[in-house]
Amino acid sequence: MTPLKFLAGYSLVLQEQVHVLINQGRLGEYLSSRYPITEHSVQTDKLLYQYVTTIKQEYLKNAPVIDKVSYDSKLDVVHHALGLHTAVSRVQGQKLKAKKEIRIASLFKQVPPEFLKMIVVHELAHLREQQHNKAFYQLCQHMEPNYHQLEFDLRLLLTHQDLMQPKTI
Repeated sequence: MTPLKFLAGYSLVLQEQVHVLINQGRLGEYLSSRYPITEHSVQTDKLLYQYVTTIKQEYLKNAPVIDKVSYDSKLDVVHHALGLHTAVSRVQGQKLKAKKEIRIASLFKQVPPEFLKMIVVHELAHLREQQHNKAFYQLCQHMEPNYHQLEFDLRLLLTHQDLMQPKTI
């Protein structure tokens, strides 16, 4: 059985079920039945900033201001990052200023809107919780009740895309 790199943290029983879908050629069919192909309208950095800010205002009013939000074509699955939250520190006179930035992998321009929301929620949760701990995932679920299913299905989508790419020797 070929290892499923995007599902390595899941149980062997669940991975076996995914292997069955793959072997039957039904993984893509499963995903398109759950997430009909619909492009979202958040295609520019400006719209992404507005989208992230709207979600932040609804759930994290007291969290630090986000100075920049953008799509980043350099973030990808190969680098094991679909989104990044950073605090860029600069000295201005006698003060140390930290600017909060969120970068989302460009692949999220072409995914169903549910997956975009899931990654945005994930990165926003890092404003409050730096580690992937229980409090972090509780916050993610507060902002997106279906968070865990969406994260799993995103991993299925990445697996499907990986299988569809031509292999080089």
